[in-house]
Amino acid sequence: MRTVLPRGGSRPLTVLAVAVAVAVAVLLGAVPAQAEPGEGGSEKLRKALTAAAKAHIDATAKLKNSTRRQEELAAELKAVESRLTDLTAQVGAVAAQSYRLGRLTPMATLLESTSPDEFLNRAMNLDVMAQRDGRRVRELTEVRETAKNAKIAIDSEVREQEKQLDVLAKNKKKAEAALAAVSSGGGSGFGGGSASAASAPRNSNGSWPSESCSVNDPTTSGCISPRTLHMLKQSQADGFKRHVSCFRSGGGGEHPKGKACDFSAASGGFENVTATGGDKAYGDRLATYLKNNASRLGVMYVIWYRQIWMPNTGWRAYSGGGSPAADHTNHVHVSMY
Repeated sequence: MRTVLPRGGSRPLTVLAVAVAVAVAVLLGAVPAQAEPGEGGSEKLRKALTAAAKAHIDATAKLKNSTRRQEELAAELKAVESRLTDLTAQVGAVAAQSYRLGRLTPMATLLESTSPDEFLNRAMNLDVMAQRDGRRVRELTEVRETAKNAKIAIDSEVREQEKQLDVLAKNKKKAEAALAAVSSGGGSGFGGGSASAASAPRNSNGSWPSESCSVNDPTTSGCISPRTLHMLKQSQADGFKRHVSCFRSGGGGEHPKGKACDFSAASGGFENVTATGGDKAYGDRLATYLKNNASRLGVMYVIWYRQIWMPNTGWRAYSGGGSPAADHTNHVHVSMY
């Protein structure tokens, strides 16, 4: 006899199947995170912050490179000046000897020879002396020119440093002007120490290489830059293993470029509530870690718990719109160079 299910009788089975699937997911630790947070602030603000941070980082790299070059030139000049002192003394001795001997010409010296052998010996000695003394004079001239060029180069590096310091000052003002719309002044920051991350690769002159969204994003189905992936791996290796979401196809900022990540404060994923207790402490530690390792990782700015950190402003108050996502009280945002 065929069993006939009552109307709608398949629904309990469907509900049961869903419940079983959820239970399995829980056991496997595969509960999906809640919806990704929408970043607060306007696209204009994000572009202004990015431009100011990039300009600051570029100027800082150029300043460091120029300072290093100046130190190298100073060491080179010191060695050249020491050699210059020795050569000046040697050439002075040659000049003094010539003065003592008077206008004794090579020909007169040769004519005083008493035998053919003595004539040949004197001729050879005169040739060696002429070569030696001529070499010293030429070397003295060359070393003087080297010292002159080193001093010119040092002056050039000093001017370059003054230029970059001016750029840093101007971009600090630009960053502060951009933040004026969302910041009420200085922030207290999040104290404490943190682990030191391994540095991401730099160019030989200390600048960051240009990168695109070219590697797989392990947090989404999108892509991120190699430097962003390095930051993500370093932070996870140093203990920050809660849910992360990096690439985002929609909206502005650095997410669509694969150069930003959001780290949830809550262990279960993004929650539309302000973090407290252990979740707040976790976010504090992470924000501090990213700030302290900014120069190693290539961090442009960090936003967490109504505060934003930039390398040219430090921690500043931040208001993104009032919600936990917009004010970044439920997740830590990091934008990469």
